[in-house]
Amino acid sequence: MSRPITLFTGQWADLPLETLAQKVSAWGFDGLELACWGDHFDVEQALSSDAYVRAKRDLLAKYHLKSFAISTHLVGQCVCDNIDRRHQGILPPRLWGDGDPEGVRRRCAEEIKHTAKAAKLFGVDVVNGFTGSSVWGMLYFFPPTSQADIDAGYADFAARWTPILDAFQAEGVKFALEVHPTEIAYDIVTFERALKAVNGHPAFGINFDPSHLIHQFIDPVELIDAFPDRIFHVHVKDSRVNLTGRSSILSSHLDFGDKRRGWDFVSPGHGDVKWDPIIRALNRVGYHGPLSIEWEDSGMDRDFGAPEALAMIRKQDFAPSSVAFDAAFSK
Repeated sequence: MSRPITLFTGQWADLPLETLAQKVSAWGFDGLELACWGDHFDVEQALSSDAYVRAKRDLLAKYHLKSFAISTHLVGQCVCDNIDRRHQGILPPRLWGDGDPEGVRRRCAEEIKHTAKAAKLFGVDVVNGFTGSSVWGMLYFFPPTSQADIDAGYADFAARWTPILDAFQAEGVKFALEVHPTEIAYDIVTFERALKAVNGHPAFGINFDPSHLIHQFIDPVELIDAFPDRIFHVHVKDSRVNLTGRSSILSSHLDFGDKRRGWDFVSPGHGDVKWDPIIRALNRVGYHGPLSIEWEDSGMDRDFGAPEALAMIRKQDFAPSSVAFDAAFSK
């Protein structure tokens, strides 16, 4: 089908964008999904300087790369979260401010609105990211947690994100939530609940990433089939379950890369994600956008893993049949 294959730059933000662009061009990628951190894409500069946006486009063109989306995971996380000191580490000082939680949430909400404008100026119509969640920690319902408590969390999400989504719609840009633990939607049921909370807002959809479903024992194809018109963007990422009888699917407060974890992220093609059914499902729902490799593997060198992942997904990405296989037998 020749969907474009891009690399999400979030895990490469320690590198200058030009250094990374040179690498991925040599590896054969078609483009980059630019993270709104590091020096890769700065929303404030994009809104204040046409020259900044032109320079980013020119840099990509220099290495024969395109961009189909930008990503604002870090700022988006802080819109609905219960803010604590950890969030200071993922935000620039102008958004953290004095650290007052409600002030942080409001500044980040405005920044996401600005990100929609910056995306339009840059020439992309999808922004990927997180939403945060005030109720993520209420997973195990003890002390007793009522559905009214959870409903309040979804109402909070709707109140904070509906104005953001309205701003996206006004710019002709869509927001794609990476359905992901720690977010307001982390599985099929919770995305349905989030979508209902914002009254099916047309600017709200999914950045499909199977790696976050596999270790929840969810078939990723089920998410595609459940929301075929909400798949706005696709990440190619993998995870592997490692339940030994001693390890926990809750990961035991262990760092990524610790062999005692019950699951971990691995380079695409090395985990439990089955790509053939996913490609077939994307073909069924008519998704023709990029396949963006989000590379995370604590046990593999990234300069080895990223081009290997590119070769894997190119081999897997096939077009649907245009004829019935048995048509030749009919008269």
